[in-house]
Amino acid sequence: MASEDKVNILLVDDQPAKLLSYETILAELGERLIKAASAKEALEHLLKHDIAVILVDVCMPELDGFQLAAMIREHPRFQRTAIIFISAIHLTDVDRLRAYEMGAVDYVPVPVIPEVLRAKVRIFAELYRKTRQLEQLNQELERRVAERTAELEASTARLMQSEERRSLALAAGQMGSWEWDPVNGHFVWDDGQYRIFGVDPASFDLTVDNIRALIHPEDWKHLQNAIKPAAPNTPSFQSEFRVCRPNGELRWCIGTAVASVDATDNIVRISGVTVDITDRKEAEERQALLAREVDHRARNALALVQSIVRLTRADTIKSYVAAVDGRIGALARAHTLLAQSRWQGADLARLVDEELAPYRADAPERIAAAGPDVSLEPRTAQTLALALHELCTNAAKYGSLSVMSGRVEVNWELQPHSLLLRWTESGGPRPQAPAAPGFGIRMISASIERQLAGEAAFHWRPEGLHCSVCVPRGDSIEPLAHRTGAHWTVGEDRSALPLQLETGNRVLLVEDEILVAMMMKDILTELGFSVIGPFSRLAEAMVAAVHDNIDAGIIDVNLGGEFVYPVADVLAAREIPFVFITGYGVESIDSRFGYVPIVKKPVQRQVLQKIFIPADSGEPAKFSQRRYGAGRLGRTASAGQS
Repeated sequence: MASEDKVNILLVDDQPAKLLSYETILAELGERLIKAASAKEALEHLLKHDIAVILVDVCMPELDGFQLAAMIREHPRFQRTAIIFISAIHLTDVDRLRAYEMGAVDYVPVPVIPEVLRAKVRIFAELYRKTRQLEQLNQELERRVAERTAELEASTARLMQSEERRSLALAAGQMGSWEWDPVNGHFVWDDGQYRIFGVDPASFDLTVDNIRALIHPEDWKHLQNAIKPAAPNTPSFQSEFRVCRPNGELRWCIGTAVASVDATDNIVRISGVTVDITDRKEAEERQALLAREVDHRARNALALVQSIVRLTRADTIKSYVAAVDGRIGALARAHTLLAQSRWQGADLARLVDEELAPYRADAPERIAAAGPDVSLEPRTAQTLALALHELCTNAAKYGSLSVMSGRVEVNWELQPHSLLLRWTESGGPRPQAPAAPGFGIRMISASIERQLAGEAAFHWRPEGLHCSVCVPRGDSIEPLAHRTGAHWTVGEDRSALPLQLETGNRVLLVEDEILVAMMMKDILTELGFSVIGPFSRLAEAMVAAVHDNIDAGIIDVNLGGEFVYPVADVLAAREIPFVFITGYGVESIDSRFGYVPIVKKPVQRQVLQKIFIPADSGEPAKFSQRRYGAGRLGRTASAGQS
């Protein structure tokens, strides 16, 4: 028998000869025998060892066997320990009854029959051994159950976190998911699906008829294939449709459905995802409107240039070219100012500055300009740009700017119903009123008076020309509102927009032009970042945005005609900083993302370096995307602010 399987048997008797005889009888059992010559010694052994069986003599000095048994049974640890009494005197039934009352499990009379004693001790020793093994097995079982429970709890926590991330991603991407059991016709919708359809989960009954009532009649026939069971090998079904909410609101959606089958290829479930693409549809409409507006403005600009070419008069080809070039240049400067404001308006102060800038080079003190901040509507800005150009050209040829001692002062003020601009020359040659107005004067007068319904007055004073232009004030002329939160165009508006990443950070790359994507991946890899992607399709990018561990993102706005906004929503919801890359103007980007920096194509290495500056490069952090809070990387500044 292995030593670890042996049990302890305590032999208690005040007579050494009897202890020796018990030891001899029980030696054949192969157990571990412990001898005690008194009750005190027996109690000491009990406290030191785990005892399986106690063999105790009833007649002992100080404490007899009955008293020792009572003391042993009072201790919680020994309440179930087997006690066998041995006695040569107390042999009556009353004595036996007393022994059992004291906690004995058996009573052996003297003379002891060795075979009987061995059999009794063997039974209780084996019972103790089995009990101990059972306890060990129970402990092992409890340990395994505890470990399994901990694993299940951890797995449940991970599943809950995954579900929370999925729900967050679906909500951020304006998505909902659903399932349909074709056998019993039972539908299951998540919160996002109810939100898209604009119904209350507590009161809306999910039936085919009720769902059909919420879908535009013209689109229902396109969705029937998504509801009817399809062949098991049929790819996922996808279609655009319109949702007519109970409140009358119309939402554009795109739905995807796929069938799940059992082992016998029977369809058991059809699962689907619905994405609210109303914002994308509206953006597409805005883009189409923008394209029409650009076409309209381009045609107007060409018509204006054509008029300038046809109406300009000059004595020589050289002077004609110079005049046309100057007037077209004035239009170009006005166009630049309007483009910088997304054609929302042009700052009058900058417009004046642009026209007078060439004449300030030698002596800045010769020119003064002052007035309140005023925003001009595009048509008014172009007209005033041409008028200022004509006044500058006339002053440089014949007026105060033709001599070093001359001065020009331009000032303007907003009156209750008009904008009044004054052009005042002094210190130049004495002016003379022309016998017949030239092209410049005629153009200024005609455009101000006829096109803008204003007034233009010219006075040839002895000290110099004085011209006043009065334009009615309305939607076309307003105090300039300093806009905040506008897009940052990297490489134009700001010199650097570092996100303060660390070497090895994971950057999500979404770009549908494969050569551009390959180039950008190489650059980012050279800069020390790990690139996830590139992804050229919206669905692939969405999966990565939801599930991958990402530290930053650089995403193309348009992926083969699909806007990347669902990916941007997910990154924003996960507080992951990102930038847009685009070949379009910033005005084409959804206003919801006005805080996101923009990289204009073609993308250059130095531009990416300005954005993704490694944290160990020594560069200070200057930027963080608004709405992300402290974010994953601990940035503190707000986008849209210097």
